[in-house]
Amino acid sequence: MSTANSKRFAPVFNPTTLVIVAGALILSAAMGIRQTFGLFIGPFSFDRGLPVTLIAFAIALHNLVWGFAQPFAGAAADRYGSAPVVAFGATTFAAGLGLAAVAPNGALLIVGMGLLVGIGVSCTTFGVVLPAVGRIATPEKRSMAMGLVSAGGSAGQVLMIPLVQGIRLSSGVAASLFVLAFLMLLIAPLGIVLDRRASVGTPSHESAAAPLREVLALAIRHRGYRLLTLGFFTCGFQLAFIATHLPEYLSLCHMPVGLGATALALIGLFNMAGSWACGWLGGRFRQHHLLGWLYLIRSVTIGAFFLLPKSTASVVIFAAVMGLTWLGTVPLTSGLVAKVFGTRHLGSLFGVCFLSHQIGSFLGAWLGGLAFDLTGSYALLWEATVVTGLIAAMLHFPIDDTAVNTLALRAEPAGA
Repeated sequence: MSTANSKRFAPVFNPTTLVIVAGALILSAAMGIRQTFGLFIGPFSFDRGLPVTLIAFAIALHNLVWGFAQPFAGAAADRYGSAPVVAFGATTFAAGLGLAAVAPNGALLIVGMGLLVGIGVSCTTFGVVLPAVGRIATPEKRSMAMGLVSAGGSAGQVLMIPLVQGIRLSSGVAASLFVLAFLMLLIAPLGIVLDRRASVGTPSHESAAAPLREVLALAIRHRGYRLLTLGFFTCGFQLAFIATHLPEYLSLCHMPVGLGATALALIGLFNMAGSWACGWLGGRFRQHHLLGWLYLIRSVTIGAFFLLPKSTASVVIFAAVMGLTWLGTVPLTSGLVAKVFGTRHLGSLFGVCFLSHQIGSFLGAWLGGLAFDLTGSYALLWEATVVTGLIAAMLHFPIDDTAVNTLALRAEPAGA
């Protein structure tokens, strides 16, 4: 009886499942918390007298810091394991939230929500979590596993936004930020689980792959990697602008109070299905083609939402469609990098690619605030998100996804 039961439940607790669950929890906390920052623009502006441009800059800066720190965080996780990287990142993230909670001026807000949060996010999100999942999953199930982690991570956005909204309205901005800091500290030990290994995971030949310097040089020369990196800029630009400025934009459109928070929560809810679906599709169809169609769908949706009359129904539909395409780019992009270059240096290679994403995130969040302060409207940024999305779609379709042999690098002459 006990033997039968142990056989029945053993697969549920296999190493791959544990890594997926731990990765989803880490992403839920880190990504869910940063998606709430748009809810603080109004309170910081009215209660502390800070200009919208400065608040948007602080939020945008964490995206830029995240991008520049991500290759280093990914390389550290590749070399030393995820446990110390996640623990350091969660602690730094919490410190940044705590500083933002008590910041009396814009300079400290920039240090807390910009610099410290940016470093913390780089150690607790995709560039550290997804490579750990990619190494433990079999190649045929890798895209699905990454999609599951990304989908599970979206639960944080669904839960965090109403939690923050409720605490902020009842107890104030500082209390809500301190609660978020405490939640980040709770996930610090979960990096230990990400370091588990499975015999069916990474192919043995990848442990003998060429050094990072040589693989990175090859990636930079690879046309497909360059196109993927350029296209990833658009993802960050679109998502950061919408996540940061959608609540304020809906207020300007005289939408009901709280609809902005509801829209962000709906994006997170539908992103759970969208990320899972993109991971599943990525295991069955060519990932760069899926990315091209995803950017096209996004751009058409954004353009229609901006041009058509606003109503509660249109906001809900917009949030649903955007949610389905929100973070589906991440398992597809990371899976494509793993397919072409292997998983040995996936954290580093994805980190470099992700830097482009975060430069886009910085510009999307910051330029939204700047455009509003200068023109009193978000129209220019809505139009820019559509144009950049169409360009990104065209960049992805011609990508060559043929796997390269990193073992052959040692035999090639320099600059080949």
